[in-house]
Amino acid sequence: MKSNPQHGHTERHRMKRLSPYSLIAGLMILLGACMLAGCYSNNCPMENTVTCNYAFYDAEGTAIAYQDTITVSTLMPGYKTVYTYRKMGTLPITKDEPDPTLVEAGYTETLSQQRNDTILLNKKSNASSIKIPMSYFNAVDTLIFAYRSISSKDTVKIHHSSYPHVELPECGAYRFHHLKSVTATDAAIDHIEISNPDVGYEGTTNIKIYFNGVAEAE
Repeated sequence: MKSNPQHGHTERHRMKRLSPYSLIAGLMILLGACMLAGCYSNNCPMENTVTCNYAFYDAEGTAIAYQDTITVSTLMPGYKTVYTYRKMGTLPITKDEPDPTLVEAGYTETLSQQRNDTILLNKKSNASSIKIPMSYFNAVDTLIFAYRSISSKDTVKIHHSSYPHVELPECGAYRFHHLKSVTATDAAIDHIEISNPDVGYEGTTNIKIYFNGVAEAE
């Protein structure tokens, strides 16, 4: 049987005409999908932890690294039961849960009610700034600043409002805050002020703390 040369030529011509365009179209669709996915994922912030940022200064406004060791805790609602165990010749042992093994070892157990504090920053030394999380639903955050060099503590109160923030739907929601006022006692703090009232994840200074004393000129 003889083949039809004209028919074979038509099929080859059709393959040459359709295949390149189909390939290019497919590649363009795939490239577009990849670019679209990249745009959506790259628009989400990498640094997305919401904290209130504090910067430290001396009483005259010079930025400093505060030499003392600072522990910051916050007051939680209610009280907690603390179990203290004492035995002659040993240091007292404090626990949040009862420990029958210590009683069996000869320790005397006593119970007491203490404030339900939570440590937010533990023993930070030589710091020029700190980051402290804020409560979502309380209108006032009460922070206790404890120092290693002095027995007195400072109480810092931050009045604020909170609201949900959505950058993009695929990034999820975050809780931002707006500072209204801030006060502090004067054990080690000279004065305190709001620098930027809007608390998000940008990392800008929100509150400036001015400590007693003046930094020595170098």
